[in-house]
Amino acid sequence: MRNKIIFALSIIGIVAGLVAAYIFGIERKPQPPVFKPASSPYESAIYANGIIESEQPSGANINIYPEVSGPITRVLVREGQRVSAGTPLLTIDDSVQRATTEQLKLQSEAALALLEELKAQPRQETLVIAKAQVELAESNLKVARDQYDKRRASYDIDPKSISKDVLDTAEGALNQAVAGLDVARKQYELTRAGAWSYDITNQEKQYEALKQGYDAANALLQKYSLKALSDGVVLAVNATAGSYVSSQGVYDAYTQGLNPLVVMGAPQGYLAVRCYVDEILVSRLPSPGHIRAQMSIRGTDIKVPLKFVRVQPYVSPKIQLSNTTTLSLS
Repeated sequence: MRNKIIFALSIIGIVAGLVAAYIFGIERKPQPPVFKPASSPYESAIYANGIIESEQPSGANINIYPEVSGPITRVLVREGQRVSAGTPLLTIDDSVQRATTEQLKLQSEAALALLEELKAQPRQETLVIAKAQVELAESNLKVARDQYDKRRASYDIDPKSISKDVLDTAEGALNQAVAGLDVARKQYELTRAGAWSYDITNQEKQYEALKQGYDAANALLQKYSLKALSDGVVLAVNATAGSYVSSQGVYDAYTQGLNPLVVMGAPQGYLAVRCYVDEILVSRLPSPGHIRAQMSIRGTDIKVPLKFVRVQPYVSPKIQLSNTTTLSLS
């Protein structure tokens, strides 16, 4: 019985081996490639990597960075949206700067009010009081003079009628009344003349300094709202409400680098291709009139003919073998 089982298993193993040999021996057709490998349609060509960007008369896409730091409170645009110059793109928390600006505004307004007060002098009410003080001093002088004249006349008639001390006291009161009238008149003239010119000039300078401080703070306050500086299309928005941004941009946790908050392109319906040519191949570039180019999108069979526009003749020599160069073709 045992020999029969071993014999049967041997037969099954041989059959399984023959079937496996037959299956694995079948010749299979190779799978077609997912996309056709890139090939040059020209006799001689230069290969270069590049990027697609909006068409610009000069330069590249518009990268917008904030001039201030803080958390974003609102994002007002979306990618692909056409915007005109001056359109708000997003806002940054401005609570502290707004309070500072309002404080400087109130200080400048207070300085202006004081300046207008100095220029409006003398006040009619103050002038009336000063004039009344002059009249009071004149009345006091008249009374003192009458008292002195009476005592002087009595003393001249009979020196024994009054004492010399009483006469001297009346004379002193008369001199005080004369001096008091002189002070009252000078005070009236000073009041009528108004504020001193130096006080007005000093207050004007203080107001101007505070006004410029307010203008500067208000100008900085406007920086908390990022606006488009030209007409264009929003290509990318790299931040959301709640993200903290600085003048260097917004931190990207994926690339661990800093990106612009908004990238904008030109408003027309054309795109440009910027090719970065290796510095070693620069000498092989033909004259602009003979440059022909074709773009192949990696991973697809798409090929797009290109029209040469210009060369950006900026060459960055290699420092490391892994570096890229920055001479570009559009």
